[in-house]
Amino acid sequence: MLEKCLCAACTDTCERKTDRMNDEIVLCAANAYEKKFYLNPEFDSLPEQIRQELQIMCVLYTEDVGGVLMLVFDENGNLELKVDHEENDFFFDEIGSVLKIKELQQKKRELFESLEMFFRVFYLGEELEEETE
Repeated sequence: MLEKCLCAACTDTCERKTDRMNDEIVLCAANAYEKKFYLNPEFDSLPEQIRQELQIMCVLYTEDVGGVLMLVFDENGNLELKVDHEENDFFFDEIGSVLKIKELQQKKRELFESLEMFFRVFYLGEELEEETE
């Protein structure tokens, strides 16, 4: 179990969520306020192309709508996209955020499913289910 948020490099925005994140593992995060991207070092074994795709996706999201975007795995290995913003950020686009998340979930579905499988096999120790035709 994690004692603190792994994306503390982002700012206190993520630190406020520490209590809720006990059963979650942060894959990566991007922060529009600090202009930073964080990739959890536990996932350095991911192929470079995947890491770059995650960085591009997260940074483009925060540049487009603002705020902080975190990709986290829950205790069951499901990948969740979590968004936060500062209370006084009047430039944060809440409607655009929802639309952009839905768009990412559709366009990056295969990537997200692959990341979930990777997490379940390598971190949760689940057996890889082979598909039979």
